Amino acid sequence: MTFQLSKKAKELIPKARIVSFAGWENLHSPAEIQLFQAADDAGRYLEDEDLLKIAAPAPEFVKTAQLLRDRAADIVSEAREKVLAQYPDIVQPGGELYPPIRAEACWRDFWHFLRCITYGIAGNRPDFTSDEGLHYMNLLYQELQVPLPAMVLGLVEIKAASLSKCEPGDREKFAPYFDRLIDKLRQFSY
Repeated sequence: MTFQLSKKAKELIPKARIVSFAGWENLHSPAEIQLFQAADDAGRYLEDEDLLKIAAPAPEFVKTAQLLRDRAADIVSEAREKVLAQYPDIVQPGGELYPPIRAEACWRDFWHFLRCITYGIAGNRPDFTSDEGLHYMNLLYQELQVPLPAMVLGLVEIKAASLSKCEPGDREKFAPYFDRLIDKLRQFSY
């Protein structure tokens, strides 16, 4: 069984960018914002060189962004395991994430969700999301019939796995960055 993206899905994908750096001028210079934008444009995490050039409110913001970046594979794997434990048939024939290419796209979204959250943390901007980009992502998820309960659970588990790797005193400080995206995804419609 092959999986083919519809024309509509192909049109929505480039518009479904969930991060916005608009309004970041009050905390960051244009050069810093460009570092964030360049990383997002390339679909990559901020590199150590980028993080050194970003004015962080405290060292733990940069340290946490680095930690989550460096542990992204483990965090996504933990979240994937929790989703599969809750929805064991989701990747089986007839499941919402079948064929395997659909499941891989889901796990890739988990990786990108965490990437975007690290931008918010590094930039000290819990309001890092783009309403317009999330609108298009909602439309894309509708078009692709993405199982929203599984995606929300995945984000909740990304939060749990990520915060478990943070210093205990920092967990409450960084939880809102995850909650922002979780709350937005919960508002998606079918």
